[in-house]
Amino acid sequence: MIIALQVEQLTKSYGNNQVIKGISFEVERGEIFGLLGTNGAGKTTTLECIEGIRKYDSGTITVSGKMGVQLQSSSLPINIRVIEAITLFCKWNKTSFDMASLHKFGLEELKNRQYKELSTGQKRRLHLALALIGDPDVLFLDEPTAGLDVEGKVSLHNEIRKLKQQGKTIILASHDMAEVESLCDRIAILKDGRIAFTGSANELTLKIGGQCKIHIKTTQPLNIKGLVNCSYAGEKHGYAMFNGTSISDALLELLTLAKRQENIILDIKLERASLEQRFMDIAKEG
Repeated sequence: MIIALQVEQLTKSYGNNQVIKGISFEVERGEIFGLLGTNGAGKTTTLECIEGIRKYDSGTITVSGKMGVQLQSSSLPINIRVIEAITLFCKWNKTSFDMASLHKFGLEELKNRQYKELSTGQKRRLHLALALIGDPDVLFLDEPTAGLDVEGKVSLHNEIRKLKQQGKTIILASHDMAEVESLCDRIAILKDGRIAFTGSANELTLKIGGQCKIHIKTTQPLNIKGLVNCSYAGEKHGYAMFNGTSISDALLELLTLAKRQENIILDIKLERASLEQRFMDIAKEG
């Protein structure tokens, strides 16, 4: 295992208000790592300290390789043209730019437009293209799909997955839980300036549990009296709720019950708690 980013006992205060309270985490090379937190949790401050934009009070930050950064709130001179911005960033990074990337990020037809003429989504795509100039090893993406339509999000997600396949390490901050669950190998949840959880979405389910639902449509109502693993069932057709890390016992119990009652099963559907629900469970914990 090769560590691309290591943060140890990071602290940061604004006056008497300590917003980062000794957080520690590490990210492996080639990993997509999600940094989550409600507003005021310290997520943006943590990223800015790592990126070198903001000074921190104490702790250590070690980044292995070159960084590329797409900020949450980025801006360029309003009259600069897209191609001029790309040329300027290339000179700063002492590198050339693959013009095919313009097409990849949907910027080919926009290359002669001024920054002030771009939509929010077009600006996000331009900022990502600029972050990739210089072929960074570690890429920081803060709300990369904000302002994009569905097609734009899907396209950008595919590009992020390609970057991972190339061995890039990606630190992703997002409020879109579906995006995080789809892209991230692991996540860290910040709460009140501290790390409340680190691990995969599945590990989060194992840690805090979560309510699962089993919908079973049967020809006759199920008599669930005496069931151990199911806390509730509907009267008209099977509807079981199970609190725990696995629904296998509950499902087996319901199937056995239906067979014993000579009840024909017409349909089964399983529902698990979403990452958003699990995230809110962490955020609400005292």
